[in-house]
Amino acid sequence: MTADLSRFSINQMTVKQLAMPELVDACGGLGVTNVGLWREPVRTYGLEATAKLVRDAGLTVTTLCRGGFFTAVDPDERARALDDNRRAVDEAATLGTDTLVLVSGGLPPGSKDLHGARERIADALAELGPYAESHGVRLAIEPLHPMFASDRCVVSTLAQALDLAERFPAHQVGVTVDTYHIWWDDTAPAQIARAGAGGRIHTFQLADWTTPLPEGVLNGRGQIGDGSIDMREWKGYVEAAGYTGAIEVELFNDALWARDGREVLAETAQRYLTHAS
Repeated sequence: MTADLSRFSINQMTVKQLAMPELVDACGGLGVTNVGLWREPVRTYGLEATAKLVRDAGLTVTTLCRGGFFTAVDPDERARALDDNRRAVDEAATLGTDTLVLVSGGLPPGSKDLHGARERIADALAELGPYAESHGVRLAIEPLHPMFASDRCVVSTLAQALDLAERFPAHQVGVTVDTYHIWWDDTAPAQIARAGAGGRIHTFQLADWTTPLPEGVLNGRGQIGDGSIDMREWKGYVEAAGYTGAIEVELFNDALWARDGREVLAETAQRYLTHAS
């Protein structure tokens, strides 16, 4: 593949059927130089082994997913979450990425208090921000589509994410802009401009919106070009806001996972070239 893939990053979850060495080898064969990693497969292969593997292959790790889940009320649960996030920061630093993506957490069991849950996220960021900074890592709050607000992420819009992030220095806390989660929100373009003005766009991710959504909805992220989202429009928004970094394709999709991972990677790179380059 000879077209320009210099900004394209393949998120590991898109081709989770590929073991770490297979992923790295497939990237090399296509000329893909950027990869977003997930903590679970990194742990499976080994943190130090993964860091060496990607370094020796000349791959840049654009992000590590994921930290977060800050909304528990129980003090012991909160302490465990903070400890886990410090480990995530350590892992990001070892892998050579400066961006840890945060999925903030849903409502605790039995709770209906969205405001309180968001305030607990702020409390956690106050502790983690300086720790991350000391390791050369930025925290990137990812707003998730409102359908995930109860069980996965009480931060549903870029405005909410920025309201949290702006309590802290931009080199500590910013946001993840993901087309799948914000494409429906007509205030999002203005919020992207707001994030860019503050230097808070820490990563930009693509996934398409296809319907009907699968049961459970989590694995409904469509291959880019298959759905309702104008990828170039959203790329234009982040670039107008000053973003020049990697463009990461992150897909949770059972049909893609059932296919040959190398084929899916090649297809995803081509879809990026067709719809977003």
